[in-house]
Amino acid sequence: MTTIVVIAKETIAGRVKTRLHPPLSLQQAADVAAAAIQDTLAVASALPATRRVLLFDGNRTPPGSEEFDVIPQIGGDLDARLGALFDEVDGPTVLIGMDTPQVTVETLSPVFTDWTDDVDAWFGPANDGGFWALGLARPTGDLLRGVPMSRDDTGAHQLRRLAEAGLRVRMLPELVDVDTIDDARLVAATAPDSRFSAALRLAQASPETDPARASSTTLAPPSAAEAPSPADSTPKEPHS
Repeated sequence: MTTIVVIAKETIAGRVKTRLHPPLSLQQAADVAAAAIQDTLAVASALPATRRVLLFDGNRTPPGSEEFDVIPQIGGDLDARLGALFDEVDGPTVLIGMDTPQVTVETLSPVFTDWTDDVDAWFGPANDGGFWALGLARPTGDLLRGVPMSRDDTGAHQLRRLAEAGLRVRMLPELVDVDTIDDARLVAATAPDSRFSAALRLAQASPETDPARASSTTLAPPSAAEAPSPADSTPKEPHS
């Protein structure tokens, strides 16, 4: 009886993944972000969740979210938006971001198979000091409001908040969070068959890409095979 939530925002050029520009154009960065969302939604769809939620900022929901309940993000800082989400849901809930499209069903399966009575929370650290996943057995927004977000010590602050509340926390693997072009290339190499990897290869092969700012080592051109559909989510993965 576990809810999974994916947080994302509409992939409008100039509003998402702007740190990938340059070398990518703003539109290419948005296309890469859209692919990351689809990969993340595909994994969320393949997990044995009893409810699937898209915590969304925007008007046009992404492909792959058709079976998700859409909850609009409130205004305010990220801690307030996440707090509002955890106030609204009931029962064990895990939130994941769309910045880690290399996540797999296997990565998250312990949340759905090993959430025993002696586990109050799950925490997935990101390499940049934040976190890509947070699960709470008894959701409450007070565990997130006031935590400084988007910093290199966000994860440490969030873990401290959970500890101060007396929660027993189990850890998920650390994942690379896609912020920069180097992050993107590393994640694409980790999940070469993902939509994200295909979108990045396509972008880097485009004449729009700024060659002066691109790495001398580029990914191979996209293969003729299509990226896997949402149903084909095995193995291929917060914050927006």
